[in-house]
Amino acid sequence: MRIRSYDVADEAAVVALWRDCGLLRPWNDPHKDIARKLTEQPELFLVADLPGRPVVGTAMAGYDGHRGWVYYLAVAPDQRRLAMGRQLMQAVEARLLALGCPKINLMVRSDNQQVMDFYQRLGYAQDASVSLGKRLIPD
Repeated sequence: MRIRSYDVADEAAVVALWRDCGLLRPWNDPHKDIARKLTEQPELFLVADLPGRPVVGTAMAGYDGHRGWVYYLAVAPDQRRLAMGRQLMQAVEARLLALGCPKINLMVRSDNQQVMDFYQRLGYAQDASVSLGKRLIPD
């Protein structure tokens, strides 16, 4: 597996992967999410590929000078349990650390225990805070 920065030619395969992984929601247009990410720290949008398979994993990260954030961590269903998610997170962590990022935050849907367990195995713990959100631009 190779981890690299996203390329615009990856868009269709990335959206298909996110769909296959159940990450898409009606209120988030994945094409707009990608376009927005490409305007800010595009080097923190990572793609994993294999020979003959251009996109088998993704991780989208950002750093605002205070905290790092990770979104859209995805691994193709037929490639799970092969440490790809772990490797993608290690790559994200290394890039954020190189930027001086002291802490990473991420959000997991509260009913997704399998993903909670995955992140706990990587050393992440639930913070004593609640995530709030407000949509400014409807997709």
